Amino acid sequence: MLAKMLSQKALLLLRHCQALASWRDLSQLRAAQAPKDQPKGNAKPTASTAEESKIPEGMLSSTKSVFGPLGDCDRIFQNLYGRHDWRLEGARKRGDWHRTADLINMGPEWIMGEVKRSGLRGRGGSGYYAGHKWEYLRQVQAKGKVLIVNCAEGEPGTCKDREILRHEPHKLIEGCLLAGCAMGCERCIVYVRNRFYNEACNLQFALAEAYRCGLIGCNSCETGVKLDITVQRGDRYLTGEETALVNCLMGKLARPRRRPPFLHEQGYFDHPCVVVNTETLAVLPTILRRGAVWFTSLGSDRNFGTKLFCISGHVVNPCTVEEEMSMPLRNIIERHAGGVCGGWDNLLAVWPGGLSAPLVGAACAGRVLMDFDHLAAAGSELGTAAIIVISKDCDPLLVMQHSIEFFMEQTCKQCTPCRDGAIWLPELFSSFVKGEAVPQMIEFVDIIRKKMENSTICGLCDSQANLAGSLIQHFRPLIEARILQYAN
Repeated sequence: MLAKMLSQKALLLLRHCQALASWRDLSQLRAAQAPKDQPKGNAKPTASTAEESKIPEGMLSSTKSVFGPLGDCDRIFQNLYGRHDWRLEGARKRGDWHRTADLINMGPEWIMGEVKRSGLRGRGGSGYYAGHKWEYLRQVQAKGKVLIVNCAEGEPGTCKDREILRHEPHKLIEGCLLAGCAMGCERCIVYVRNRFYNEACNLQFALAEAYRCGLIGCNSCETGVKLDITVQRGDRYLTGEETALVNCLMGKLARPRRRPPFLHEQGYFDHPCVVVNTETLAVLPTILRRGAVWFTSLGSDRNFGTKLFCISGHVVNPCTVEEEMSMPLRNIIERHAGGVCGGWDNLLAVWPGGLSAPLVGAACAGRVLMDFDHLAAAGSELGTAAIIVISKDCDPLLVMQHSIEFFMEQTCKQCTPCRDGAIWLPELFSSFVKGEAVPQMIEFVDIIRKKMENSTICGLCDSQANLAGSLIQHFRPLIEARILQYAN
């Protein structure tokens, strides 16, 4: 009786998913027979990976418990909305390039010490402590070290780095100089997304001003430090992954590569390099000027400083705003975006860190704090802090389908689990939207998700798996109701 209700396409999906389940059982049997000490998937039990989770030496602590709103005196990006002059003259009035030579003359050890004491964590999504990551490159005894700035910003809902390029380009340039001095880099490459044409033009203009005034170049700020900055452009979501970005800069296919060798060992044309997010570098000059004590006075313990939040979706006023780290998600949405369309009770779910971060429900969104540790405890991630709001007024299953189809178009098709998952998950979710499915097919999503986790070179596959799992977790009753409606 049930088979007659199903379309031919749903039956075909069911047979393939049954075959996938059998393949899963066979894989589990082979894994049980494999040697126990054999590393699984992309696991890298190296000292480098283990140290990234440790607290940097000398990092300050905080007992603060109330967060936000951010005072104007503590704002790092004072021209985020472009209301003032973004060129060199206007930037200097806002404090950029103020006694930069004195900061450089303090020495690389002092700069790295302040970065570690401040507990600065990567603003591009990983949340690694910058002090650890930069120290790897600093310890490399080699010439030709390269600093690479990641401004690919292809994550849906994320638009913070383009605002920095557009309205605060000198903060980024000064941050590149100070970070390059700390790590011993003489060359810096800023990778900008092709679609950011106006932003790239502003950055090029700001670079020309900095070269003309002697702020960068062979004798940066008259300190004897050499740093040349160039801009290269590309356009692919996958270049947000650091090894894919380096391959793209070298003229190769923008595909991730296996590690080791790590980028600080063999990177850009075999030169040691490090890839750093735009916002991470842009906040560095302010940290060095105002000190680690000031920076750690903002945010919760181990989640210090300010953060750019990009709020979009079903809100009254979508915007990008700088706020204190660890501010409650609900307060950020209601204070800066005018609240959820139809009121907070109309909220269905939220992506707190872009499309790659797992969803959080309305109950969790009302109390969770926006930082790395609190969102991880809630089962999600801060990611790029791109807050995407979903209200009850839309069809959540259609949103679910469109979000999973994004990864289908962006996968590099290099790893089998990622490639096959990008084919099967959109097919399954498309069937859920139409109702042309059976309840057992929901379980097949979990089977596919588990096969995708920790099994590929980069984190894109895990992002797909996390997204699929969170969608099923929050929308399973709606999927079952849609299937029953179609059957009736």
